[in-house]
Amino acid sequence: MFKGLWNRAWRDGGDPLRVALGNLEREVMQIVWQGGAGTVKDVQSGLTRVVAYTTVMTTLDRLFKKGYVNRDRVGRAFVYRAARSREQTEAALASGMMSGLFSGNSAMPILSNLVDAVGSQDDGADLLDALEEMVREKRRRLEQGGVSPTTRGPGNRKP
Repeated sequence: MFKGLWNRAWRDGGDPLRVALGNLEREVMQIVWQGGAGTVKDVQSGLTRVVAYTTVMTTLDRLFKKGYVNRDRVGRAFVYRAARSREQTEAALASGMMSGLFSGNSAMPILSNLVDAVGSQDDGADLLDALEEMVREKRRRLEQGGVSPTTRGPGNRKP
């Protein structure tokens, strides 16, 4: 299950935004990230294909409602800017996806598939070392906070 989701999310150039956004939304976000801020007309002129003004306006409105962009009214137009950097957006998407995956009782198969997926990469040994260090650091932080890692494992969740 996890491998299929992982492959779907990061295949074709490794763009995790593919899962959360449509093609036009991703293209619009790329223009907003590159330009810093802009109106519908600014974004429309940055697109690589011809898209109606109203379509770009609707897309930006949807991105605003989803929290991907902020907007300020300047005269009769809105000026849009990214709510977060691309890196912050990708991190939030990954975090949300992981939270969703671990919300049930299926943590062990997911963790097993994660280790398999990481280990099968060209730099798998280095990635597994980094993962192991992240686990050690998380254990240290949990212990400093008074939470025993052994009582908070996948099969021993707090109610």
